[in-house]
Amino acid sequence: MKRLLLLLILVTNVVSAQILDPVKWSFKTEAISDNEFNLIFTAKLDQGWAIYSQHLDDGGPVPTEFFFDKNDAVELIGEVAESDFNKSVAKDPLFNNMTVTKFYKVATFTQKVRVKDLKAKFTGSVNFMTCDSQRCIPPNDENFEFSFDNSKSSTTSNNETTTTALNDTDANELLYGMTANELVKTETNCANQVVSKATEVKKQGKSLWNIFALGFAGGLLALLTPCVFPMIPLTVSFFTKKGEKNKGSGISKALLYGFFILAVYLVLSIPFHLLDSVNPDILNEISTNVWLNIIFFVIFVFFAFSFFGYYELTLPASWTSKTTQGESVGGILGIFFMALTLAIVSFSCTGPILGSLLAGSLTADGGAWQLTAGMGGFGVALGLPFALFAMFPNMLNSLPKSGGWLNSVKVVLGFLELALAFKFLSNADLVQHWNLLKIEPFLIIWILIFAGLTLYLFGKIKFPHDSPLKKLSFFRISFGILVAAFTIYLASGFRINQETKTFTPLTLLSGLAPPVGYSFIYPKECPNNLECFKDLKTGIAYAQKVNKPILLDFTGYACVNCRKMEEHVWPLPKIDDYIRNNYVLISLYVDDKKELPENEKVFVNRINGGQRKLETYGNKWAHYQTQFFQTNSQPFYALLSSDGKKVLNQPVGYTPAEDDYASFLQCGLDAFKELQNSVPSIERIAIPTLDSEDTKNLIE
Repeated sequence: MKRLLLLLILVTNVVSAQILDPVKWSFKTEAISDNEFNLIFTAKLDQGWAIYSQHLDDGGPVPTEFFFDKNDAVELIGEVAESDFNKSVAKDPLFNNMTVTKFYKVATFTQKVRVKDLKAKFTGSVNFMTCDSQRCIPPNDENFEFSFDNSKSSTTSNNETTTTALNDTDANELLYGMTANELVKTETNCANQVVSKATEVKKQGKSLWNIFALGFAGGLLALLTPCVFPMIPLTVSFFTKKGEKNKGSGISKALLYGFFILAVYLVLSIPFHLLDSVNPDILNEISTNVWLNIIFFVIFVFFAFSFFGYYELTLPASWTSKTTQGESVGGILGIFFMALTLAIVSFSCTGPILGSLLAGSLTADGGAWQLTAGMGGFGVALGLPFALFAMFPNMLNSLPKSGGWLNSVKVVLGFLELALAFKFLSNADLVQHWNLLKIEPFLIIWILIFAGLTLYLFGKIKFPHDSPLKKLSFFRISFGILVAAFTIYLASGFRINQETKTFTPLTLLSGLAPPVGYSFIYPKECPNNLECFKDLKTGIAYAQKVNKPILLDFTGYACVNCRKMEEHVWPLPKIDDYIRNNYVLISLYVDDKKELPENEKVFVNRINGGQRKLETYGNKWAHYQTQFFQTNSQPFYALLSSDGKKVLNQPVGYTPAEDDYASFLQCGLDAFKELQNSVPSIERIAIPTLDSEDTKNLIE
């Protein structure tokens, strides 16, 4: 009940696209004796905002909670105490006038500890929720670290320790060998022309209308399932009979019914905008989280076998019962409950399709808005037929009758769900470097799945709810031939590209299948068999040595558009020549889960306020991108001078047009030459490119 109430608040009190961060935490130690300390946690809040006490009744807001990492050198004495200063105990209208305890302006918490080794570091996190009078921000974590070494801090009270983040200059110097102030833009004559073209292509590539269209297609598929299709004539007949005396009234109610179907699915995307506003990187972190991808894999396999007919996937019957009771209210509210009932009872068919839409939209590249666009398309596709047939009821006669073909649609969707499941398992394998689901086993699994679908369409395989197949329809034969052709197409992925010494990339599988270089037979560290670096400092050192500009590639193992660029744009002769012969390629993976060395696991300031601790290489490169380039979408390409401190022209994102991307690269080369000519003191010595073995050793 508590979680449901919180979700309703988050949904009805929408946070705008502006990033909100009303709480600033600080941490310090207070020496009590030689080995006992008070750990003091102070939250400073913006005007009108509050955080909640640790001690709250169930069914209300999320309480503030402290988590301490296990450390044998530090012993907790008692529990975290909270100061009464600024404490307010009153009824909260956001939570049905429930009496809650919260703090305004400043909240102070204290934990007493006994320290066995003063050189020890004590870490953990505080989880808290904050609200103002109209809205709430979802619970957030703030990491902390305490030290007790007398050489770093005195034993007087209110002693500040090194728990705060490094300032931006120190952190950037430590992590990247430069500060943000050192990265400057070089003005070039060609920059504006290239930016104009790249921006236009970028908008086309990221068009939310494309996502809307995919959602609409998913909604059309959902319409052709046994859970939804039979509801169309029944529901339309209900509205037309209700409107026999007043035809206009029946049509308006049907239109309202379609609108509410759309509204139900749009509301489902709202919580993801709240998450996106709290932390711009959070959707990327969710989409590349190893365990979440494994969970998606399991869920999709579960969905697939539900579509095959081995069990029925339904929401709790009590939900349907309550919404059905709401239909009796009548009027607009009754129509809303009818739409909500449809969404619930059809979940066994729509749930897996929505799950695919959800999982595919959780990316850093506009994930929340992509999800809203996809949900909007899905809702329009589901709601439109009810409104359309209510306006033109004679069209109902043109609908095919329900029958076994509806179950066949479900089974086909089951095969597709099973194939997509391995996409998520592949994501987990890539970011965690398990080296299990490489390109060869992935293609074999997909070939087997679509070969099975081919056999099913030709009646060679049957599932529990299939009707007896007396003869194959023309449509079924045609679709079977199409799937068989796709299976052969998948097998063509084992063809060898003699130029790159890799398997041939399949255009239709870009971003779905692992990169062709991720292979047991033809392994390649870099796309298109290029020479590349995966560490910034090492790459810059090499670029300075060979006196070449840098192509800085912010990418991700689970980034779909990154794979499209690497496998279908970079191999083009003109582009390949630019990258292979004129640039030093540095690819930084923002979703790399490999842990950083201990000396690089530092607290840093987020660009939108607040702090974070860099734990992995992905955290490091994502921070570098947001700190230096003020963007967090991938792919993202920046052309830099050989010392990495000058941006040669305007960076671009996904740019699939060959001429535009070539213009971008040529502009960078021109700017680099201008830069060299303008600084005659720069020593220019022609140094031959290192061979592959030398480069490999340098990277390692």
